[in-house]
Parts: sequence; structure tokens; C-alpha cells
Amino acid sequence: MDASVAHQHGEAVLDELSRAVIVERDVLRTILTGVMANGHVLLEDVPGTGKTLTARSFATVLGLSFNRIQFTPDLLPADVTGTFVFNERSREFDFSEGPLFANVVLADEINRASPKTQAALLEAMEEGQVTVDGETFPLPDPFFVIATQNPVERGEGTFPLPEAQKDRFLVKSSIGYPDEAGELELINRRAARETSAPTVSQQLGPEDVRGIRQAPEHVRVHDDVKQYVVDLVRATREDGRVDVGVSPRGCQRLFEVARAWAAVGGRAYVTPDDVADIAHPVLDHRLVLTADATVNDVDRSTVIDDLLDQVHVPTLKREAPR
Repeated sequence: MDASVAHQHGEAVLDELSRAVIVERDVLRTILTGVMANGHVLLEDVPGTGKTLTARSFATVLGLSFNRIQFTPDLLPADVTGTFVFNERSREFDFSEGPLFANVVLADEINRASPKTQAALLEAMEEGQVTVDGETFPLPDPFFVIATQNPVERGEGTFPLPEAQKDRFLVKSSIGYPDEAGELELINRRAARETSAPTVSQQLGPEDVRGIRQAPEHVRVHDDVKQYVVDLVRATREDGRVDVGVSPRGCQRLFEVARAWAAVGGRAYVTPDDVADIAHPVLDHRLVLTADATVNDVDRSTVIDDLLDQVHVPTLKREAPR
């Protein structure tokens, strides 16, 4: 599937989602880009901003199966991946699939689960499979995780995501509060219907999703833009406010997401603006700041903003559409 077809599919998805979810279109586009780039998405925001509705609506519009896992401190890894259950009839142990076996998995309030349970997701997110008692089971294709966490909850019952876990999320975004018109629209929608949850209709299917995931592979990236990606990532490791910069995996992810961002926009080539547009969702959560920077309330996004201003941006000739 080429970028123009992927763009048409993407616009249909975004238009349908906008009917149900009062969210900035760029946020929905970022999530869709994560899906197209064959990655997982982390949504961090205060309660009540529509994170769960957004994830469920994405699954419906894309025509994919959906499971929601409510993460709690007492949740066990087997509650997520599944376990072997003794079959009285066959006198053997059969594998009972956990809620992770769906195309779209909403890991709701993921930072409430223990590190051990969070780690159960690592293999699934990286390999598309789970291993239980030494036996490996493939997850549905396509498969992606949309995880949510609430930044205001820092107290008892929450566990910070380890760096290895955060690195598995391709992009991190925030839905944010709606503007005044959007909040009024929420009230008008609620007043005009009997049910509290808006609905969306299916626009694509599993085969279409697999197709749009192939579209970024056909997007061209000029050598100067590749160098821009590398320079930006390497600059994060040299900044005095950063203890641990973006990893080589993060560099690859920025490249992949930039291609997907261009494809969603209907272009078969990547511009430096594409890299800058997607830098925050891809890079912010991968930075580990120094203790001094943390004490001084330095924000990760500020570091990336500064680096975007400092790193040389290549100038490319406009490419004619093909």
C-alpha cells in the first residue's frame, strides 16, 4: 500500500474518531502514526479526559478485537498473559488465554501494577508473543498496546514505569483538556442522547491495518534527513541536563515514526519538519534527567525544544509528487 492510499484510509479513521472523541486531531494522528509504525502508545493525562474512550474507539474504527486490562497492585502476570488450566475431560493442562490476546489491548492505569506484572508485557510488546511455563504462544496480528497512566497519582499503589518498559512505547502523548467549544460540545452530545458513551463505526479491517503498516516502508528518506535524526538523538546524550540520552533503539524509532508521520500526511518522502513534529512524542519519555535537573524542575520537553533549536536542520529541495 502506498502513502496516498494510506493517507485516504487514515483520514477516514481520523474523521470517524473525531465524531466520538473530543481530542485535538494531531493527538489522534500521533496515535494513528504509532499504529502505522507498528508500535505501542502511552497516553499520560489526568482522569476524565477520554483516554479509555479513545483506545476503545480506535479498535472499533480499525475493525480489530479489543480487550481492556485494569492494572491494579494485586494483578499477577498470569492475569495478563494467561495460564494453564487442568481439563477434567482430557486429563491434560490446556492453555487459557489471558486478556492480552486481542488486536488492541488497553493497559489502563499501567503504573498501578507491580514491576513484575509490568514486565509481563515486555515480551508481548517486543516480540508479539508470550511465554508461559516455557511454552510460547503468538499474539494476534496486528497487535498493539495503548497504555494509560495518570500523572497526578504519585501516592500509594502506583509504581513508576521502568526505563526498559517506557522504551517499548513508540510514542507517548497527552490528550489534554478540550477547549471551551469542545467542552460545550461534550455537554450538547450528552444532552442529545440517552446513552453516555458515543459510538463510532468500523472503517477498516485487520487486512487494511496490516496494509497501512507497510506504507511507511515505501517512504523515502534523504541522507541529510537521516543525518538530522542521528544528530538530534546524539545531542540528547551530550546535554548536561540529561543523565541517560536516547538509545540506538530510540534513534531507529524516530526514523520509523517520521516515515509513518509522512505517510499519514500522504507524502512518499520525509522532511525535516516531519522529524521535528514527531520528536516530542518519540523522544521525551526516553530521556533520564540528572538529579540536578530534576531538582530544578527541568522538563524533558524543554530539553528537546532546546535541541531542536540547536541542531542543524538540513535544507531540502521540494520533491515533486510521484
